[in-house]
Amino acid sequence: MSNNQNYQISTERIDDIVLLLGVMKQIGLPEIINHYLPRHGNEKGLDWGWVTVIWLSYILSRGDHRKVKVRDWVAQRSYTLEIVCDLDLRETDFTDDRLSILLRRLSQSDTWSKIETHLSQESIRVYSLPTQQIRIDATTNSGYHQVSLEGLFQFGKSKYNPNLPQIKTMMASLDPLGMPLATLVVSGENADDGLYLPAFEQVTSTLKQPELLCVGDCKMSAIETRASIHCAQHYYLTPLSRIGKVPQQLEEWIDLAQKGSLESIEITKPLENGEQKFLGTGYELDRTQETVLDGKTQTWTERVFLIRSQSYLETQIRGLHQRINTAQDKLFPLTPVVGRGRRQVREEEELCQKAEGILRHHRVEGLLHYTYDYKVPTRHRAGRYQITSVTLNKSAIEQVEQQLGWRAYVTNAPKERLSLSQALLTYRDEWIAERSFHRLKGVPLSLSPFFVQRDDQVQGLVHLLSLAVRLLTLIEFVVRRDLKASGESLVGLYPGNPKKATQQPTAEKILEAFENLTVTLFEVRGNSYAHVCKLNSLQQQIIGCLGLSPNIYSGLVDSS
Repeated sequence: MSNNQNYQISTERIDDIVLLLGVMKQIGLPEIINHYLPRHGNEKGLDWGWVTVIWLSYILSRGDHRKVKVRDWVAQRSYTLEIVCDLDLRETDFTDDRLSILLRRLSQSDTWSKIETHLSQESIRVYSLPTQQIRIDATTNSGYHQVSLEGLFQFGKSKYNPNLPQIKTMMASLDPLGMPLATLVVSGENADDGLYLPAFEQVTSTLKQPELLCVGDCKMSAIETRASIHCAQHYYLTPLSRIGKVPQQLEEWIDLAQKGSLESIEITKPLENGEQKFLGTGYELDRTQETVLDGKTQTWTERVFLIRSQSYLETQIRGLHQRINTAQDKLFPLTPVVGRGRRQVREEEELCQKAEGILRHHRVEGLLHYTYDYKVPTRHRAGRYQITSVTLNKSAIEQVEQQLGWRAYVTNAPKERLSLSQALLTYRDEWIAERSFHRLKGVPLSLSPFFVQRDDQVQGLVHLLSLAVRLLTLIEFVVRRDLKASGESLVGLYPGNPKKATQQPTAEKILEAFENLTVTLFEVRGNSYAHVCKLNSLQQQIIGCLGLSPNIYSGLVDSS
């Protein structure tokens, strides 16, 4: 800031803040939050809808969910926020205490589900989003938190860090954009299986339409889950988990396919150059399913897709041979050449136990043969056993390879809704849900590590950041859809390649396009003036794609 007796000059960084606020106003987020989180009688300060919206603009713009930084950030942009939001901000509106209260209120499950439902319906209406297909998946987040009997953080199965307690988040998303429709936060020891139906039921109450296709991983394949979705007059698509009777059934189905008893279908994917990429071979058969649900026997016909994916086959064969090679490399060192510090095997039983243990550990039993002999003792050396050769059982390996690459999927959707090829292509889009989790846990939202400790704060923070994921997916989908419809592209998103054009920009790149925008404020002899950096053509194009007013930035001057 510069000043003397006659004038004062100050500058505010506005970047993507105005754009983000415009999108949140467009879907009515502040009004929806205020409807379900009204201020109590004696509660003073900014209402919770605008606290939420402004905090989200900070989180998305800065990639930081810490409460402690928000107050200063708001103070440095008070002019912009007051003009865009038509508010009078107080210095105490964004204290750590007020943000903590917001998280506590957002943590209340009943209130949160109402907010999500209302917001989803409004977003679908405003942007005319597709509503035929949803995807449900779960993730975990670990933290250095105290474990208590009734606490949110508990030890559970985790592929990230099993030594840390965790929470579990089940998210139902709208395909193909990946926008969260339902976010359930539960303690970390919970299995995924029991979380699919609550998420599914919240989504169906939100969308209120029949024949949704619900896509989930193998943990969604529990027969009670499939029966519940079918009885609700919706469809499911899920791979079968290889437990119970499924491994035996899979062997029988593979045998039918290899004998030619099932019609084979080549599965391909169209490429941008017009060519077709071979994905694998599929087979289809029908079967009757029956289970008891709420005391009543439910029976329905289910389609089974037996698919041998080329990429899955190559991955499994590569893994098989890596295991074989590793086992080979470990067998010979069991009986090293005699030398100082090299322990020798004196007992045959010990050698066989160690060798068979290696084969079991690497799951290559029957695929390798090893031979050994006994070196009789001499005057200077005790007797010992020596592995003399390790050979491949090629016929057994070929037989195992014939069983690789296969996976069984099931659906109750009719053929006109979901063909075998469509089923594989649909399931392969599971990255849509994974991408939302990547955003939630990493760049740009960085849920881990947690900067809050109390369970209600943690749950409220996950709910808040799921709103941020929702905004990113909305921005990305709407811009891409508009570009595709118009046949245009965005040019200038990539600093290292300014001429590169794309119709598939990420939300992160879209927001980066607004970096370094400022508003300069002048006070001259008691009169106030403002100047905003002129938007370039790329920024104007993005604003148009999102259906926002072209004056959302210049309005900072008009309203001054």
